[in-house]
Amino acid sequence: MASNHSQKVEAIADHATSDSDSSQVSAKSIVLSNHAKVEQANAYSLINPKNKNTITVGTNDIAEAAHQIADQKAAAAKAAEEQAAAEKAAADKAAAEKAAQEQQAQAQAAQNAANAAAASASSTSAVQPTQTTTNKGTFKLSFYDPAVLGSNMGYDGVAANLSVFPKGTRLKITLSDGTVWYRTVNDTGSFAAGNPNQLDVAMPNSQIPSAGVMSATVEVVG
Repeated sequence: MASNHSQKVEAIADHATSDSDSSQVSAKSIVLSNHAKVEQANAYSLINPKNKNTITVGTNDIAEAAHQIADQKAAAAKAAEEQAAAEKAAADKAAAEKAAQEQQAQAQAAQNAANAAAASASSTSAVQPTQTTTNKGTFKLSFYDPAVLGSNMGYDGVAANLSVFPKGTRLKITLSDGTVWYRTVNDTGSFAAGNPNQLDVAMPNSQIPSAGVMSATVEVVG
């Protein structure tokens, strides 16, 4: 395009040269000057084309901010997920420890109960060993205090007819109200000759029943 324009300018200049007067020379100078200005303008256009607005990916502020917000949300979601997992693991561990403690406590309670039962059985066996008894029927009971009679035989004995209960016989005496006494025959009395079905039980005067004479079931132990 610039070449066609130059050819037209040269033609006008040559036409002006064919005339000899000074006005025609001046016209040629004007045409050439205008041509130079046009060429300069074209050159400027080529060097400085019209600028166009462009957006370069990664340098746009709005896009970059959106990316940062998305990254922050993703990081927050991941942190929340990790926190929830940690809390669940802690809760599971606490529940397992509590269950183990309860199981241990139950086992200990069962062991304690078993030990107590065994101790009770052992104590009962020691206090009340297995005994065999022979029922001798109902006997009349009277009481005396050996200490008052000047005897040191103590209060665990009973005087009886030695032909019925020899010395050393262990007797179980059961009163009508269920009270049980264990006595050992260690003496006899003048009453025994006339009444073999009577026992004279050693007892402190302060403990002798007010009735004075009672009846009881008598059994031989062993």
